[in-house]
Amino acid sequence: MKQTRIEKLISRKAGCTVHAGDLVIASVDLLVSHDGNRPQALDIFKEMGGIKVHDPAKVKLVIDHAPTVPNTAAASIHQSMRAFAEEQQMELFGPGEGICHQIIPEKGYVVPGDFVLGTDSHTCTYGAFNVFGTGVGSSDMAAAMLSGHTWLLVPDTIKVTLEGELQPGVSPKDIALALVGIIRAEGATYQSLEFHGSALKSISVSGRMTIANLGVEMGAKAAIFPTDDVLVEWLKERGVSRDYEGVEADEGAVYSREITINVSQLKPQVSCHPSVESIRELDELLGLPIQQAIIGTCANGRLEDLRVAANIVQGRKVAQGVRFFVTPASREIYLQAMKEGILVQLVEAGAVIGIPGCSGCTGGAHFAIPSDGERVITTANRNFIGRLGNAKAELYLASPAVVAASAIAGMISYPFKEEAVS
Repeated sequence: MKQTRIEKLISRKAGCTVHAGDLVIASVDLLVSHDGNRPQALDIFKEMGGIKVHDPAKVKLVIDHAPTVPNTAAASIHQSMRAFAEEQQMELFGPGEGICHQIIPEKGYVVPGDFVLGTDSHTCTYGAFNVFGTGVGSSDMAAAMLSGHTWLLVPDTIKVTLEGELQPGVSPKDIALALVGIIRAEGATYQSLEFHGSALKSISVSGRMTIANLGVEMGAKAAIFPTDDVLVEWLKERGVSRDYEGVEADEGAVYSREITINVSQLKPQVSCHPSVESIRELDELLGLPIQQAIIGTCANGRLEDLRVAANIVQGRKVAQGVRFFVTPASREIYLQAMKEGILVQLVEAGAVIGIPGCSGCTGGAHFAIPSDGERVITTANRNFIGRLGNAKAELYLASPAVVAASAIAGMISYPFKEEAVS
């Protein structure tokens, strides 16, 4: 029987041929645990009687959800993580290093064909690298730390074919939001999204990370892109030296659903409060006043996102009455944005720069929390009630270009119409 990418990848890790619906035990290549979970995986590990993790080199701890260390509760969690990392001789990334999903690829810790577990639901982001990445709770993480394995039901796969070429003003974020509108918030529950099509050759690895990142917003267990020339070149440029063998679906593989999007016809998209699946075209929302704009998060805090924003705000000022928050996804991006003058352009326009991490994504990060009755436009991936720390504020999701243009105009605006940002 022919296999999808995910079926092939899990087969390698299970040591036998598997298909959707099979219950398997699989070896894991990397475990990533952050500071946002209660209880922490390290606490469950100890409750299970754990003394030594199976392979310290395969476990990474990341402090990213509370990078400002805003209170004693966060400080206590961070202290426990530091102590556990030292005890187990494993690597820990401290406050300000960035978001786990950005740091791990930057460091070359994932390559095509890997199986990754993370204690963050957006672990599906690693699918941009032809990786099976999925989020788990603290108990499953602790068990994997102990054994080096995990159990799972092999998911069905939805085949997504992207054809054409993105037009000016349209970005990978718009593809992701359009796909959410098609599949809906629970339409891909416990399934994998497998991406194909001619449009992929013009979508960067950063753009693929954005699309894969929003997979879980459709309920997906994982999302996976091919090991193609775009990815291979990215790995070379990053100096990734690990040997790898990517996975590709067989001709004739069985899919639960097939979706085709002509991205040439796609217009900028916005997800409206209070549900990610409330997708509308930007044209329908032009002129809607905003009080806050945010660029960052694991969806859109990468260097190309900041470049887009800087180009739009250059020589302009944030509208009166609007706060504009920008957070690089990692320290590396922060430094490069400084060298390129990107942060200078953003700060001169009126932006407030956050500490690399999850700043501006959840209220738990204690950054950019809006006031009652305010409307926020953000590049984040979730907009449910209270997500940003205030249940009386509204959140709208959009691309970095739309968010930057809206910050300048003081209202939801089109990024390439001069009159909208004048």
